[in-house]
Amino acid sequence: MAAPTWVQLAYLLCAVGFILALKGLSGPRTARAGNLVGAAAATVACLLPFLYLDLDNVLLIVGAIVVGTVLGVVGARQVQMTQMPQMVALFNGVGGGAAALVALVELEEFLAVADLDVLGWDTWAITAFTVVVGTVSFSGSVVTFAKLQELMTSRPVVFPGLPVAAVAVVVLALAGSVWLTLGGQSLWLGFVLALLGLALGVLLVLPVGGADVPIVISLLNAFTGLCVAGSGWLLGNTVLLVGGTLVGASGTFLTLLMANGMGRSVPGILFGALKGGSTLGSTAVSDRPVRSGSAEDVAITLAYADRVIVVPGYGLAVAQAQHTLRELVDVLAERGVRVDYAIHPVAGRMPGHMNVLLAEAQVPYDQLREMDRINGDFPTADVVLVVGANDVVNPAARTEKSSPIYGMPILDADKAKQTVFLKRSMRPGFAGIENELLFQPGTMLLFGDARESLTDVLAGVKKL
Repeated sequence: MAAPTWVQLAYLLCAVGFILALKGLSGPRTARAGNLVGAAAATVACLLPFLYLDLDNVLLIVGAIVVGTVLGVVGARQVQMTQMPQMVALFNGVGGGAAALVALVELEEFLAVADLDVLGWDTWAITAFTVVVGTVSFSGSVVTFAKLQELMTSRPVVFPGLPVAAVAVVVLALAGSVWLTLGGQSLWLGFVLALLGLALGVLLVLPVGGADVPIVISLLNAFTGLCVAGSGWLLGNTVLLVGGTLVGASGTFLTLLMANGMGRSVPGILFGALKGGSTLGSTAVSDRPVRSGSAEDVAITLAYADRVIVVPGYGLAVAQAQHTLRELVDVLAERGVRVDYAIHPVAGRMPGHMNVLLAEAQVPYDQLREMDRINGDFPTADVVLVVGANDVVNPAARTEKSSPIYGMPILDADKAKQTVFLKRSMRPGFAGIENELLFQPGTMLLFGDARESLTDVLAGVKKL
């Protein structure tokens, strides 16, 4: 049934709310408000069907909403910042799976129509697309969750015949979709397409490893958005169509930006392991000599500097050391040291990961400097303090054409007068290669847990 005019206007306002939410999420100062606007719009959109439709199974629907709300609240409150990417992956997969289930239910409804000719080919095509891509997003997101949660190896999983199997599944899915579109409509074909989508999602993500997994999460997020838009088309629901299109478009742009931030192509990320080019995440420990120092040495180096730039990375998040780091920066500022944070686009596990982590520690926004705005300041910096980062300051990205990170834009930490690394060990970053900056004469390393090291350095600065 067609929705009343007031309902369509309400859906339009919800769609505007999604657009405003996306705009708010584009900056740290407006992100909280944008998130609240988006949540409010989604809540209204979920409540509207109860107000104008004669729904069946209301108790089941309400029960599902309650269960989903409880799981979402508990997950959001208990998840650590280091686990945010896998939570995004899991929630994203649920969205894709839900869109696929909606398409299967609609397929059953369509088949109940006495005259199938009243349904255009576009309806069948969108149904097939939503089923296949939704299940790809679901199974692929589950595998990325398992990789990041270390329920399985995070390394690329490649086996003989994988490319052939993937191509075969793609061909079968395309053939089945064409068959469904051109006249072979049946519910069993819909289930076959769902199974092919599940298989394709697994085969697509298995060869991806290391730092590439968050990029694939973003790509699957775009897939989910397109599936939700397809569900909106099938249901005649404007808010699903607009919201899904926004997610699909933003997810696509985010995927491209992340890939560019790592100096790689999306096809190279997805299929690089098939020819040995994917990020492998080596854990081999280097035995080359380095200049290590004590917490007191680092404290003196920082306390008597005029200009310090901090480069945070995933190790900072793992150690939950953001609050200690902020306290150290505040103490240095009281001594007259100018300190800024240099934020690489792919620092941490996802874009914005470091911004959110540091905002949690109440770091002022004006101290957070994006890469393109701070790179010119490194030659004037007395000290660069690298906390839990590696590949994003590796000069091999500029000099070594054979390096897996060659061409990736990096922070120019090697151009500063001195560099201090806080590291647990000499293991390389996700790229699996040594960082030559660690072995330069102007570099000092302080080994140990980042939070404990920062605590010791902070104590040393306070004594001076």
